[in-house]
Amino acid sequence: MKKVLIAALISGVSFGVFAQQGGFQGPEAERSTVAQAKELKDDAWVILEGSIVKKVGDERYEFRDNSGTIVTDIDDSIWAGQNVSPKDKVRIEGEIDKDLSSVEVDVKALKLLK
Repeated sequence: MKKVLIAALISGVSFGVFAQQGGFQGPEAERSTVAQAKELKDDAWVILEGSIVKKVGDERYEFRDNSGTIVTDIDDSIWAGQNVSPKDKVRIEGEIDKDLSSVEVDVKALKLLK
């Protein structure tokens, strides 16, 4: 009886080792430039890489890449404890927020790049 119990425990514990990680296995969304992002429709998803160069208001920051600058709206929770300086390169993902006179990115994810 002990042998059967031990065998059952060992096989039960080892099932986790063979479990596969799931998830989407297709192409990722393409990165855009600031210039391209400014031409997108409202609520379009965008991925940008560049630098956050300065704070321009409450949770609003100027983001820059080689093609230009755009204002971003980054909620405090998005920072997730990361300290970012203008010298750091970051990847931001979010939605274009377009109104009559301006275009901004409502940032949903921010990653500090090495």
